[in-house]
Amino acid sequence: MTRQTAVSATNRFGLGARPGELAGLADPQGWLLAQLHPGAPPAALAGLPTSLEVLQQDIALQQARREARQNGGDKPAGLVKALRQGQARELALRHQVAVESQASFVERMVRFWSNHFAVSLDKPVAAPYAAPMEREAIRPHVIGRFGELLLAVETHPAMLRFLDNARSVGADSMVAMRARRRNPDKAPGLNENLAREILELHTVGANGGYTQADVTELAKAITGWGVPMPQDFKRGGVQSAFVFRANAHEGGARTVMGKRYRQAGMDQGKAVLAQLAVHPATARHVSSKIARHLISDAPPPGVVEAMTRAWLKTDGDLASVYATLIRHPAAWGAQARKFKTPDDFVVSALRAGGRPDDRRPQALATLLNRMGQPTLTPRSPAGFEDDAAQWSGPDALWKRVQSAQALAEAVPEALLDPLGTAQAVFADTLDADTLAALRRAESPRDGLALLFASPAFQWRT
Repeated sequence: MTRQTAVSATNRFGLGARPGELAGLADPQGWLLAQLHPGAPPAALAGLPTSLEVLQQDIALQQARREARQNGGDKPAGLVKALRQGQARELALRHQVAVESQASFVERMVRFWSNHFAVSLDKPVAAPYAAPMEREAIRPHVIGRFGELLLAVETHPAMLRFLDNARSVGADSMVAMRARRRNPDKAPGLNENLAREILELHTVGANGGYTQADVTELAKAITGWGVPMPQDFKRGGVQSAFVFRANAHEGGARTVMGKRYRQAGMDQGKAVLAQLAVHPATARHVSSKIARHLISDAPPPGVVEAMTRAWLKTDGDLASVYATLIRHPAAWGAQARKFKTPDDFVVSALRAGGRPDDRRPQALATLLNRMGQPTLTPRSPAGFEDDAAQWSGPDALWKRVQSAQALAEAVPEALLDPLGTAQAVFADTLDADTLAALRRAESPRDGLALLFASPAFQWRT
């Protein structure tokens, strides 16, 4: 194993080397493979409110707003502030976990899946649940089977609200029939948003062979998948932020991508998802995305083929798929390099030079907003782009230089050591020009800013 192999393990497969990490990395592949076992959740995230608790807070806020409008009272500023502070705290802890993690391959994959199953803080009804979805649905399954991950995400209130399935009602369901009797012009109906994105983005992919009829059939299969409403809490017995409403479900057999599903109720949608999770098109589509994320914008076809075979052989066991990529020689070739997204850039700089300033948690959010990748706020359900073209334009590079200076300014005085930081991140692989620039820097802080702004630091090689 060369020093470059160790650098790649930490900086491309991981989130960037921390001080001292490379020195103890005698077996880079073994270090990565050792992470492919379920571990305890990060201690920093313990005690955060569950989605059910957030939902209860959200319902209380909406009720207080209605009462304020009806009675002309003050707006519930305290409840709004509490929800926003809780969200900001969880987002700050998310960065802290990434910066401090000793299993940064796992943390990289948590971020990958959060972008694959994208929801956005821009949509108010989904915003309170976006960070909890990563914690509750993605983290527990990041090393498990894709089918379990898929079901956990699609039944989470963040996804159900973001893609409007919580409002989707079967045309022949009891809820729809009662609504039509009351007012034929305002009866609820089928919403296909979630079904379409499950097929196009989450599983088989845009070229996976599905049709519009498949979208409609899947949408019918998952009618009734929703979120508890205030009346559910009044009746009591609510145990989860997910609810299946049998009276909103469209009954009858469904056909999705050539397979007939005769199950009743929620079991029907679960059966469709289970089949999609092991579909050959899903194996290829998602394996390609993983390889593109970890290797290069144009990953070697042989790696994708090997990952696809592992997926199909193991029924979507993600640890086996990751291990196949890690063990493949082409994943470590000279062409294997990725341009850092803004989030990659910020996290790797923090891992190299210090930790987030707990006194200014909003500073990181401001930095990422300026660079065009606000946390958990993609522009579409497709998530943020994962290629160099998206993030390497002239304006983006200039903002990255400015951000390098801001990140260096936040490093504590005692940790300012640009040459030591360069050695910790790159070992002996950093180019001579960058090393010379660091030695000529007017101050240690300027030197660290130069390191963060250097071309070498922008790439996960």
